[in-house]
Amino acid sequence: MKISHFIEEKTLLIDITEEIDHHASEKIRRRVDYEIQRFMPKKVVFNFEMVKFMDSAGIGLLIGRYKTAKMYGGQVELVNVSEKIKKIFEMSGILRIMNIIENNNEIFCKKI
Repeated sequence: MKISHFIEEKTLLIDITEEIDHHASEKIRRRVDYEIQRFMPKKVVFNFEMVKFMDSAGIGLLIGRYKTAKMYGGQVELVNVSEKIKKIFEMSGILRIMNIIENNNEIFCKKI
């Protein structure tokens, strides 16, 4: 997993580079919570480009990070979501509280 932080935009970008199951979600949760508390970003963006599999633990991971980011006045967005993962998000209702960014060029142009 790779994490980038853009100070001028107060954006935290999380590149998830593994499948999101129970074991991976716990590791990701600890690291992302630490970074949210450290930087208090206005926007946390999860990049799903490398994610081919996600189970219910991934939904729990995202909802928990949504609550944490919101507590600090931030929001959560999702980018590079495959159709398979998008269906999971639609069925779970997570898209009612998080947006999928379709045009993500601005985010990746600012990468450190």
